[in-house]
Amino acid sequence: MKARLFAEENRKWWTLASVSFALFMIMLDNTVVNVALPTIQEDLGIDVAALEWVVTGYALSFAVLMLTGGKVADMIGRRRVFLIGLAVFTLASLLCGLAGNAELLIAARVLQGVGAACMMPATLSIITATFPPRERGAALGIWAGVSALALAIGPLVGGLITEHVGWKWIFFVNVPVGLLGLVAARLIIPESKDTSHEQRLDLPGLLTSGIALFALVYALIEANSHGWTSPLILGLFVVAFVFGVAFVILESHQRLPMFDMTLFRNPTFAGANAVALLVSLAMFGVFFFISLYMQNVLGYSAVRAGAAFLPMTILIIVVAPLAGKRSDSLGSRWLMTGGMTLVALCLLVFAQLQPDSPYVRLLPGMILGGLGMAITMTPMTAAALSSVPVDKAGVGSGMVNTFRQVGGSLGIAVLGAILASGSNAALASGSTEQEAFMDGLHNSLYVAALIAFAGALTALVTIRSHARPRPATAPPATEAA
Repeated sequence: MKARLFAEENRKWWTLASVSFALFMIMLDNTVVNVALPTIQEDLGIDVAALEWVVTGYALSFAVLMLTGGKVADMIGRRRVFLIGLAVFTLASLLCGLAGNAELLIAARVLQGVGAACMMPATLSIITATFPPRERGAALGIWAGVSALALAIGPLVGGLITEHVGWKWIFFVNVPVGLLGLVAARLIIPESKDTSHEQRLDLPGLLTSGIALFALVYALIEANSHGWTSPLILGLFVVAFVFGVAFVILESHQRLPMFDMTLFRNPTFAGANAVALLVSLAMFGVFFFISLYMQNVLGYSAVRAGAAFLPMTILIIVVAPLAGKRSDSLGSRWLMTGGMTLVALCLLVFAQLQPDSPYVRLLPGMILGGLGMAITMTPMTAAALSSVPVDKAGVGSGMVNTFRQVGGSLGIAVLGAILASGSNAALASGSTEQEAFMDGLHNSLYVAALIAFAGALTALVTIRSHARPRPATAPPATEAA
């Protein structure tokens, strides 16, 4: 019986279940944190900028180390790095729950990002190495659907835990899930790696990219408190530019680069990465600020705010696997273009919200956002991974997720800066705090909608078909005839 269950044909599906189970923890963590943000802010007595760092600290370390995590996974073994990342993430979750002030919480969140940076590219490269091309889109769709399941129950579970137990327990729940994931991964996932003879880490690339991203995000988040023209903020923008240029030059001339510029010669890979950046840039900050809007402006409880996101996330669960499967036969171009257009429409709907808007005004945006993200994300990943060799799957998946995480970090920072700037201008003109917040929120949402429309245009222009025709049932002679 055991031999039949773990036969070669079934083992790949057990592998998919194992990596998806562990990934469930990362996605659950994202959603429960968003719902708990107002409670964390009140309990720790921190301002919105510090609250942004609770989310951005995780996304930033995730983004900076993602490529290195993918490369290390290719070098020393994808299962091994996956297990290391899962162990680090589980430990960091425990430390988050034990944190008694903002500084410790942010530090533990950064450590969570380190663990996630090891896990995420390993999960995708394991799937790419395990499944044949004709089944890869369906596998990625299931992977995305399981991730979305965590997104769906995360807000509601997070709201219940925050309201009835305490926000610290939103991190403690990761510990048993992580331990179960470690056991399952160790028993089920086969080891795989890049068998190329020459392997090394790109430390100059890691250093320059890390400094550039940190300087840029720090400048965007802190600019409104220090002043956009202050020496500190201007100096940080200069540092970000200089080290960003240095990173591009280094990677263009490295013999074994971390960020393989040659992959971008393929327009589909380049376009998929650009869309990954833009969709996260448009939507990541929206989750952050809509959560604050529902609880601080509409007066929703944590449970009600969590439940409010369910239509969006349930649609992702249902539609993402279907979109992944359709991308195998149709390709990703029109799916991604349509998905990004729906995301833009979702943001325009949210931009019409008022301080007294009923939930029926939120619901259309939730539906459009759920459909748009589901139709975009899985085909986007399938398009990118179809454009790289299997033995470079760790690096390829790491690059896709790096763009997504960079977009998330910049999304909170950019939209937060726009919101703060608009709010400050409204306060100066005599508006109340609530009116000022709404003015800034509307400005940020309109900008996010423009970003999403740019993503739709990018997909339309750059993505080429990776669809694979079904094997012909008629003999070749008959086809020729």
